Amino acid sequence: MRIVQLAPLEEPVPPRKYGGTELVVYNIVEETVRMGHEVYLLGTGDSQVSATVVPVIPQSLRSAYSAEEIDEWRDFLKMYHISTVLKMIREINPDVVHNHLSWRLIQFADFIECPMYTTVHGPITSLHERYTYQNHPQANYVSISDSQRLAMPELNWVKTIYNGIDISQFSIKGDAQREYFCFLGRTSPEKGLKEICKVIKSSGERLKIAAKIDSTDQRYFAEEIKPLIDGKQIEFLGEVDHASKLDLLQQAKGLLLWLNWEEPFGLAVVEAMACGTPVIVNPRGSMPELVEDGKTGFLVRSLEEMSARLNDVGSLLPADCRALVERKFSSRSMAQEYLKLAGRLTM
Repeated sequence: MRIVQLAPLEEPVPPRKYGGTELVVYNIVEETVRMGHEVYLLGTGDSQVSATVVPVIPQSLRSAYSAEEIDEWRDFLKMYHISTVLKMIREINPDVVHNHLSWRLIQFADFIECPMYTTVHGPITSLHERYTYQNHPQANYVSISDSQRLAMPELNWVKTIYNGIDISQFSIKGDAQREYFCFLGRTSPEKGLKEICKVIKSSGERLKIAAKIDSTDQRYFAEEIKPLIDGKQIEFLGEVDHASKLDLLQQAKGLLLWLNWEEPFGLAVVEAMACGTPVIVNPRGSMPELVEDGKTGFLVRSLEEMSARLNDVGSLLPADCRALVERKFSSRSMAQEYLKLAGRLTM
């Protein structure tokens, strides 16, 4: 099967450090190529995959523009290059298009002659998304959790396919001295980093933060998070690469999240469990679908309960955390589900 994967333009595929969607795209591409399919990645020219890279732009937006410039350029270039994408698709003449650019390409679906399905990677809250989806309800939408669909249940949701990771890149370190808790992701209010820091401050525990500061989160970080970082009880590592992320997760007692939004998936949760590290999080969005309460982590309903559960993670088995990921969240099973969907749509 000839497949076009249309990636976001913020980061290369795979991302150098943080980049959830780009990492998911990478895993889909690599697994699909290994299964013998002809795959074309339409994305940034600095992407490095086993598929044929067709550059929409020469390099990723985050490497091309400063933090002050990127928001304006990102919004402009993603729309400006839709015509470029449509020309590329016409020249490749694929059997199917997998769209990761959400609403932007949905508008032009009538100009694409082959079937297309769109994985919705976000929580469907923006005006642009909702307006576009409302006017194109019969497009083929893929959800990354069942809970994600609740935002717009009227859409043509053709399948829920959980994000998957390359399990071979994660492992349990049997002799690890687990001495701290960790936070992994973005320093955004949605992820509840401020609340987690306060929980840690009121305990005798330590916290290591491996996180990206987006341009939109710089003020929040400066005003709400930075004053809580002392370099001892709470340590800020910044954005980390895969090796550093693996080391962080393998030696953590647990991953902490306090969600202030309906999380559509949560790749960090799966990555932590793949390292045998349990997760303590409130049950918003996809969390009840990802975490087995009392077995691979704890679903808590208050910060007080989170604080109390810090002492209980030692009772959870790393092997149980790992087994759940192997069963439900591998990149192989994710790619197989997408191929089943592509086969169904192209019949």
